[in-house]
Amino acid sequence: MDTNSKLSNNTAIILVSHGSSLPYAEVTFTEIKEKFIKATGLPTEIGYMKVSSPSIAGAVEILKEEVDDLDKIIALPVFLAPGIHTNIDIPTLLGLEPLEVDPRCPDGNYPDDHYLSIADDVDFDGEIELLGPIGPRDKLLNIIDKRIDEVLADSELGEDAKTGILLVSHGSRLNYNKEFTTALFNKFEKTTDLPSSFGFMELCGPSIPESINKLTDDNEIDRLVVVPVFIAPGMHTTHDIPHILGLLEAHEHEHSHDHGHGHDHTHDLTPVEFEGEILYPEPIGADDILIDILVDMINEKL
Repeated sequence: MDTNSKLSNNTAIILVSHGSSLPYAEVTFTEIKEKFIKATGLPTEIGYMKVSSPSIAGAVEILKEEVDDLDKIIALPVFLAPGIHTNIDIPTLLGLEPLEVDPRCPDGNYPDDHYLSIADDVDFDGEIELLGPIGPRDKLLNIIDKRIDEVLADSELGEDAKTGILLVSHGSRLNYNKEFTTALFNKFEKTTDLPSSFGFMELCGPSIPESINKLTDDNEIDRLVVVPVFIAPGMHTTHDIPHILGLLEAHEHEHSHDHGHGHDHTHDLTPVEFEGEILYPEPIGADDILIDILVDMINEKL
């Protein structure tokens, strides 16, 4: 759907992403951007919070060059759930007021090496409108169903194999991610007759092993489809979760991540014990349905 006719010719879009030291996210978000531009006809750039380029401030500069007399920017966070990034970091990086007090640094005085301290200021005199994250939209269920069908087509077991479904998310010390995943799962559960559950990689429960153990204890399951509810592939989806699922070579693996959030944390990557077949599809990626969702989010604000 071409939304350009509904917006001023002086309006542009920033698709906001976290950024990653791995190449997967940039490849995915470049494809998301290209598909979004094709769907909307709107001048659009990606703005990364950190690590990757262009930064949010850099994206503003690119759009200022691209759009004559640019007077409005709509910032669209391509994040599934709200959290510190959507409520504090992204508004701050855009030069807007945070939506809540930062529990990492309540006084707002970040260390000199914190990414909010070292980021370039946005230089823009026009209006910046920040939208919310995607949230547990019904169309996400269509992507989940598609990913399940894709891997079931490659299953080594027959159609009569008893199948279970596990939705997996990252997890957070705050409630936002758990609330999103719970709401999405509650919707998904109503659409399937298969035994299903959800679990978190870290920081909150139930963990992936806990959820798998309960699911397999309560149900006779020959194969398990574990769906990563993540936008782009990265360390978590290509290494951490596969290790927990026992899909990588067994080895002692304990590593600490400093995400620049003001804390370090160590993942408990103890593999699960499940003797059946585990199918592990790709994350959401630049799926056409995701593009439809992003277009919907813009149209809802018009």
